[in-house]
Amino acid sequence: MEISSSNAVRKSGGNVVYQMTFYVCMSVFSLLYFYPMIWMLFSSFRENNEIFNKPFSLPNKINLHNWVEAWKIGGMNTYVINSIIVTSATVVCILLFSSLASFAFSKLNFKGSKLLLLMFVFGLFMPMQSFFIAQNYIFDHLHIKNTYWALILPYIGMGLPLAIFLLKAYLDSLPKEMMEAARIDGCSDMRLFASVLLPLLIPSLATVAIFSSLNSWNELLLALLYVQSDSLKTIPVGLLAFSSKHLTNYKLLFSALTIITIPMIMIYVFFHKHIVSGLTEGSLK
Repeated sequence: MEISSSNAVRKSGGNVVYQMTFYVCMSVFSLLYFYPMIWMLFSSFRENNEIFNKPFSLPNKINLHNWVEAWKIGGMNTYVINSIIVTSATVVCILLFSSLASFAFSKLNFKGSKLLLLMFVFGLFMPMQSFFIAQNYIFDHLHIKNTYWALILPYIGMGLPLAIFLLKAYLDSLPKEMMEAARIDGCSDMRLFASVLLPLLIPSLATVAIFSSLNSWNELLLALLYVQSDSLKTIPVGLLAFSSKHLTNYKLLFSALTIITIPMIMIYVFFHKHIVSGLTEGSLK
């Protein structure tokens, strides 16, 4: 009895040491990854001379004047509205099309489904630069350059492959008996999708929505190429207004970056459980 109790004490002590070591290491890694954002936040409260002379010190005071100035001078109001329009339209279309496509690929047997799915899988590996020329040629003939559609359509195309891959993996993990029971009850394909499968897809759809919104919110290259009107530019392009050929106003730049970063972080904090569950629910059958 004494030997078994001593072994239990040793095991519990070892578990405590292991947990403490694990949490300390994870805290250090989290701080290393999170520090650039903290530094950006502190820099948004400083003047330019403080940023250069004391880059790693704490700000002397919390002054939100830089934020107000960055919002007004940079015209952030217009850029934020444009980014919200483009991101919202992109996310809604990706969720709609990917959920329907994943249902078709997973639960419906139709001719050419494997070939079509393979084409979407190839989209995961194709770099954005590989289709610039063809895309530019198509947009010229459709006369949609310098419009919201010039950004929304490519963002949808780039987001669909990953979305379909994640949603199909989850639908494949669902038991066939659930589908058969719904069929016996007289459910059509659309009724089966809307009433049975769609509620189960909510965690995965939340994951897709977060990834899609982050990609479209932060995308710069296409927004720089296809939109020239100041009234249609999105936030990443608008940030270039704080930099010129010979001078960069760092205090306003860091203030603007902080303003547009905080909403994305808050969204992730509120929905991180859905993101994790959406990525893992389809991993096991």
